[in-house]
Amino acid sequence: MKPEHAPMEEFLWSEQEEPHKSRRMALLKENPGVLKRFAKKNWTLVPTVLLANVVQFSLAYALRDSPWWALLIVAYTVGGTVNHAMTLAMHELAHNLASKSLLVNRVVGMLSNLPLGIPSYATFKRYHLEHHKYQGEEGIDVDVPTAAEGAFFVGPLRKVLWCFMQPLFYSLRPIIVLPKALTTIEGINWVVQVVVDAAVVYYWGPRSLLYLIGGTLLGMGVHPMAGHFIAEHYTFEGEQETYSYYGPLNWFSYNVGYHNEHHDFPNVPGTDLPKVRQLSSTDYDDLPIHSSWIKVIYRYITNPKITPFSRVKRNTMGGGLSPEESM
Repeated sequence: MKPEHAPMEEFLWSEQEEPHKSRRMALLKENPGVLKRFAKKNWTLVPTVLLANVVQFSLAYALRDSPWWALLIVAYTVGGTVNHAMTLAMHELAHNLASKSLLVNRVVGMLSNLPLGIPSYATFKRYHLEHHKYQGEEGIDVDVPTAAEGAFFVGPLRKVLWCFMQPLFYSLRPIIVLPKALTTIEGINWVVQVVVDAAVVYYWGPRSLLYLIGGTLLGMGVHPMAGHFIAEHYTFEGEQETYSYYGPLNWFSYNVGYHNEHHDFPNVPGTDLPKVRQLSSTDYDDLPIHSSWIKVIYRYITNPKITPFSRVKRNTMGGGLSPEESM
């Protein structure tokens, strides 16, 4: 008999399509004007992305000759928070939520990428839209960890290491699970980012670039903001596969904590997701939620039953918006 607190040794497999399509259809039937009311573009993405660039490149310049201890402290606290916020700006821009113009969304998306130091916007967009259409689909949804991750990262120490290595897994997992040919927009993203990184090193020195990249890696590792990676789709309660969080870190994350609402209505900007929940509160009140992203990380590390295997997978190939519909 398997011990009560034994770690999971396999993913939870579902024969049902991803849960958001059916709830979206039901909510639209109850509130037929919800998309018309809330699916407007969020122009405030532009000034917040520009402000983040000013903050991060100013700090990169100021820290160009700083001691390592100071650089690491600022990279974790300020840089980690700002750069993680920019990954979530990229998330909004992957859904083209800044403007009706695809060009504007792409330009702002690349601007949001600049402080991170690592080209990622265009590639993230390709894979993220598939995560919405095929949530949990075997071999398609690269947001789900691999079986190798689930088998190896068990126990508190290995799970702490897994949390620190999340940036690596998010970068390499798509290449391993579902490799794709490089697109023109990805190539442009790489060229722009490499040119900016080279300029930072040339004019300010390598320490400035290390501050920017360090903020990205630290902010996506064991950091309060990074709790949303685990909070969103890990099965903390039964087989519930998407969870929302309504706490204060949404202020820095474009309301990505409203994750059930986001998957139900991916074309609604984060600024309007609280209104969606208010309008349809009876449909969300009974769903389990997370009260703290920090607590999520702690529970993930210390609870032996929760591992990278704590995800729902399926082979239904159904549900969700297509990438074209999310444009």
